[in-house]
Amino acid sequence: MSEFRMLILVAILFCYSCQSDTTTIQIPSGETEISNDELLKILGEGYLYGYPLVLMDITKNVTTNVEVPDELRPLAPTNQLGHFRIFPDHTLTAIVKPNVDTYYSISWLDLSKGPQVLSMPATDRYYVLPFYDAYSNVFASYGTRTNGTVDGTEALTFLITGPDWKGELPDSMIHVQSPTEIAWMIGRVQVNSKEDGATKVRDIQDAMSLVPLDAYGNDSYEFEKGMVNDAYRDIIPVKAIQELDVNEYFNRMSMLMKDYPPPSRDSAIIRKLKRIGFVPGEPFHVSSDQFILRMKLNKLPGFIHQKLEERRLTPDKTALENGWMVVTDGIGEYGIDYPRRAYIGFIGLGACIPEDAIYPNCSFDVNGNALDARKKYTMHFEPDQIPPVNAFWSLTAYNEDEFLIENEINRFSLGDRDDLQFNDDGSLDLYIQHEAPSKEKMSNWLPITEKGPFYLTMRLYWSKEEVLNGDWKIPGVQPLD
Repeated sequence: MSEFRMLILVAILFCYSCQSDTTTIQIPSGETEISNDELLKILGEGYLYGYPLVLMDITKNVTTNVEVPDELRPLAPTNQLGHFRIFPDHTLTAIVKPNVDTYYSISWLDLSKGPQVLSMPATDRYYVLPFYDAYSNVFASYGTRTNGTVDGTEALTFLITGPDWKGELPDSMIHVQSPTEIAWMIGRVQVNSKEDGATKVRDIQDAMSLVPLDAYGNDSYEFEKGMVNDAYRDIIPVKAIQELDVNEYFNRMSMLMKDYPPPSRDSAIIRKLKRIGFVPGEPFHVSSDQFILRMKLNKLPGFIHQKLEERRLTPDKTALENGWMVVTDGIGEYGIDYPRRAYIGFIGLGACIPEDAIYPNCSFDVNGNALDARKKYTMHFEPDQIPPVNAFWSLTAYNEDEFLIENEINRFSLGDRDDLQFNDDGSLDLYIQHEAPSKEKMSNWLPITEKGPFYLTMRLYWSKEEVLNGDWKIPGVQPLD
């Protein structure tokens, strides 16, 4: 997404230009002057750098805000497992772009309290356990792809530790060392139907366990109740982060960077931020007596979110494939590509690495027009276009806020686990529209919202090589006249 980096930085310089005025700022070594253009540029870069860190923290506060694990939502206190026992629906807003292919098993791990032991039973059901650090990078991913075959995976036990742990690894445990003292595990287990989820998948989840290392093997271990903060009850993380002003945002980012020091590869951006007085762990304040600069500082968060939204709504069409954005690398593992990392967090925090799942996203039909819920659409797969995967595939529709769409039949996705009706020649047609189609097409109908923009995401779990290398081409979304 180098063009996205260019878009953000050029837009900040162009739209926020303050001519040749300078601002005096306080840094640890004393006062210094910096041009307003440079100040705004560095603030913009820093905002994108810290975006997943702040968003992860807000998400943690929301999803751990319970006394005990929630049976209906993947919520649990830190260092406990929260299981999704039902498919998410349109009421889930704590996580953007939730999938309806798997049941989540989620835990926020506070490794400053000591190592945690996660146990996974032997199963013939596809699953994946990705681990994210405080900056949303995937630092480890285990499951059927890495430790099993298409026919199953043996029982596995993981010792999850913080970055400075030096103990002895117990026999038969897989060491998962987090780069930060906080980590997020978002496990996913394949679900084939509501009944399947209530039986086989529930049994798998019930056989999972997460306990401190010093309590491993202690059947009588009792978990502490979590703390509940009423202020977190109704927060939607992707919206709450937009409400933080510049100083609130950077002070929160500063405290988080003290708790979760960034890796050495981030040294260049840290040095750049120091030029405007930002030092991890120290209070930060930026203001100005200049009316225009003060106004632009106030508008900076909204401006950047506007650019993120524009990137989602109007991606570089030269990079699209039949109207789809198909990315087969650079997700989950970002290096120093902070704009990409921020953008992925904005549209889908907690995405898997491509080896585990690829997420083609669609905002446009085959003619290059934005998807409009007032229209009807189809997707036609030739027999050799059926998605080539080792596990399974699905197609999900989302509203303009990237949440699931309420509909009369409570169907939020279609995929190869559904009773799809294929054509006589082995091809497949899917129908994407608000109103129900004719009876013979109902099994292949994906409902969408009544009006306004909407988005489609295809999920390809454990893709075959022709997907990863780009040989497989996804069909476009065709509007019906």
